[in-house]
Amino acid sequence: MRFFVIGFGQAGGKILDLFIENEKRFGTHVKMKWLAINTARTDLLGLKHVPIEDRLLIGQTVVKGHGVGTNNKLGAKIAQDEIDHILSEIDKRGTHDLDAFLIIAGLGGGTGSGGAPVLAKYLSEMYSEPVYALGILPAPEEGKLYSLNAARSMISLLKYVDNLILLDNGVWRYGGLSLRESFAKINQEIVRRLAVLARAGEPIEENLVGEMVIDSSEVINTLRGGGITSIGYATSLAESAPKKRSLLSLFKRKKEEKLEALENDKSIKIATLVRRAVLGRLTIQCNIKSAERALILVAGPPEHLDRKGLEKAKLWLEEQISGVEVRAGDYPTRRTKYVAALVILANVTDVPRVKELQRLAAEAKDEIESVEKTKMEKTIELFDEDIEPLV
Repeated sequence: MRFFVIGFGQAGGKILDLFIENEKRFGTHVKMKWLAINTARTDLLGLKHVPIEDRLLIGQTVVKGHGVGTNNKLGAKIAQDEIDHILSEIDKRGTHDLDAFLIIAGLGGGTGSGGAPVLAKYLSEMYSEPVYALGILPAPEEGKLYSLNAARSMISLLKYVDNLILLDNGVWRYGGLSLRESFAKINQEIVRRLAVLARAGEPIEENLVGEMVIDSSEVINTLRGGGITSIGYATSLAESAPKKRSLLSLFKRKKEEKLEALENDKSIKIATLVRRAVLGRLTIQCNIKSAERALILVAGPPEHLDRKGLEKAKLWLEEQISGVEVRAGDYPTRRTKYVAALVILANVTDVPRVKELQRLAAEAKDEIESVEKTKMEKTIELFDEDIEPLV
C-alpha cells in the first residue's frame, strides 16, 4: 500500500513520526509520502523523523502557533480557512502514484479532532483514491469534554472517509505506567499494525514473493463502503529451522514422516496465530460477528509461512463474521525474527465503546449548556436589575 500519511494534531504527528522511523529502518519509506499538520509550533518542533519541510503550521494569525487547546470547533474553522494551503502542500508532494490517503488524528483533542474531518471532506472530493482515517478515541477518565470532541469528530469523519479505523485509548492504557509512557507504548502498537498493512503487495526483498499475495486492491476492496474498522494483531518468535543432516536410506522414510509432521505443525501455528489476533485485544473491542468483511495478512521469514495454515485461518474466520468476504495473504521477509498476523475486521456495527462515547458526549453537552446558563444568570444577579445595559 502506497499511503500518503497525514498526521493531524499532536497525537497524529507523533504516530506519523514513529511510523517514518520504523519505515526508514526497514527501507520501505521511499514509497511513502507524508505531512505533519498542527496549530502548535512546539508540537511540530518536537518531531524527530518528519523532515522540517514536511511540517505544516496552520492558524498562525488566529492562535499564534499556540494550538487550539481542546476546542475542536476552532480546529475545524482553522482547517477550513487554510484548506487551500493544505491541499497545495499535499499536491506539491505528488499524488499520482498513491493507493490511498491515511489521516491519523487523536479525536479527543482540538487540532486533529477538528481538522481531520475537514481535510477528509476535501480529499474525497478532489481525488479518486480512497481516504482512510485512523482515529484515536480518548479514555473515559480523560473527561467528558474529550468524549464530546471525539463524538463530533467521529460522526463528521464517517461522512467523508472510505473507512474509519478506531483505536480505543481506554482499552490500551498500560497499568503501572505514566500517561506519557502509556501513550508512547500505544503509539508503538499502532505503528506495528500500520507497518504490516503498508507492506501489502509491496515486496522489497529480491526473490521473496508470497504464496498468497495480497495487493493494494484487495485491501481497498476490504475497506470499501465506509463504516468502522477494528484491527487485530499477534506475533510469535520464529523458531530456528532444524539443521539438515544426511541420513542412511534405512531412515529415509522416517525423515519424510518427520518433515510432514513439521509442515503440519507450521500450518497449525499460522492458524493459531490468526485466531490469537482476532480473539485478543483489538484496536477497538467489537462483536466480530458483526464484521462485514475481513482480511488476513501474515508476515515473517518465508520458511515459517504456510499456505495451508492461511487457508485454515481463512475458513475459520469466514465462519466468525457476518459477511462472506475474507481475503488472506502473506508477506515473506528476512528482516525480522518474528511471524506477525494482522487481521482487519471491516465495517463492524456492534461496537460498545462507540455507544458509550455517544452517551458520555450527550451528558457532556447537557452539562456544558447547563453550566453556561447558570454562570450567566449568577453574573447578572450581581448587578441591580434597574441598571440598563448599553447594548
